[in-house]
Amino acid sequence: MKVLVLTSSTGGGHDMRARSFKAWAESEALSDMSLEVSLHESLEGTSPIYTFGVWLYNWIQRTLPGLHHIYFNVLEVLPSCRSGKCMPGKERFLKKLRAFKPDLVLSVHDHLNHGFFDLVRMAFPKNPPPCITYCGEYFGGYGFSRHWVNPKADHFFGAVQETCEAAAKLGMPPGHNDVGGLLLNPRFSAPKLSQEEKDNYIRDTWRLDPNKFILLLGTGANAANNHRASLEALIKSGVLPQVVALCGKDDEAKASLEAWASENPGLPVRTLGYTEDMRPVMACASAIFARPGTGTTSETIVSGCPIIFNGIGGVMPQEWITVKFFRKHGIDYLARSPKAFARIVRIWMSQPRAFQSVREALEELPVAHDPEWLIRKMIALAKKKKA
Repeated sequence: MKVLVLTSSTGGGHDMRARSFKAWAESEALSDMSLEVSLHESLEGTSPIYTFGVWLYNWIQRTLPGLHHIYFNVLEVLPSCRSGKCMPGKERFLKKLRAFKPDLVLSVHDHLNHGFFDLVRMAFPKNPPPCITYCGEYFGGYGFSRHWVNPKADHFFGAVQETCEAAAKLGMPPGHNDVGGLLLNPRFSAPKLSQEEKDNYIRDTWRLDPNKFILLLGTGANAANNHRASLEALIKSGVLPQVVALCGKDDEAKASLEAWASENPGLPVRTLGYTEDMRPVMACASAIFARPGTGTTSETIVSGCPIIFNGIGGVMPQEWITVKFFRKHGIDYLARSPKAFARIVRIWMSQPRAFQSVREALEELPVAHDPEWLIRKMIALAKKKKA
């Protein structure tokens, strides 16, 4: 079967889930299904207007996340991609559809569930392939885009129960609305590392002490981070953990941070560039400081790595729903400033019992993680409609 996955590079979570679907489809675990998967960055690949919108989204995320409240609410009012008939650049997408001839179209992005699904039916009017949405968000209400839900879609899968409840409120009918769990790379389904494996990784890869607190500073796909300000806040407050700073593909930021670390030897800092395998990184860190994006958050949940949400510069509406999910389940650590971040780290380092309770609460979150089951379910639905 041919599966066309619709995604877009607004943030990093959508593309992460698209790549995870493809990795699972090509894995040995699903080799019996003979799936052919094509990923399509639908906004960027359709119209310059949408390409500009993607650039603007990512620019705001890197510079002043709080401005996203304006951006988000404007898009909620505008029709966006809700109609295929008036979509700019639609011929490009129709050409892609007719060339690939998918048996299933899967959207993992909030702005690809209406107009793009219309075009799928336009391209194959007699026997259109089923259109399914997978939503990785964690909560409803403000921050959960109405564009996620198309009641005419063949099915909606939400990451958690709260996602499906939000979809139901927006009109997704019963029987077409199911909890699908998290969709992560197959590496995150591998057996957990033993303590000995973790200790060896920490010593050999990071050259750090496995018996001391290790703080991971996260960065999004667009290199949005506050590493420098966060590290300086730690030094000012006298909190000196061991630090591993993710820098992604930003070589300039990595070099700058390494220069800063050499001038501040009292705080051990290791920089880490782009890596395909985040599983051992998450598993070996004591905690992580990162934006409340669903991609990184999902990885922390599966890895059991407590997270301090980075709210410096404001919290985006799409991030608020992640924070609300954690608050509902009794895990509320949001730092709106470097000083607040350092204060939480101090508490976690000085109060082992309090920190252990955070780890236990993370393990008890009602979140499923079985991508193999999820993909088999999607394919079964597609085959049922085709039959």
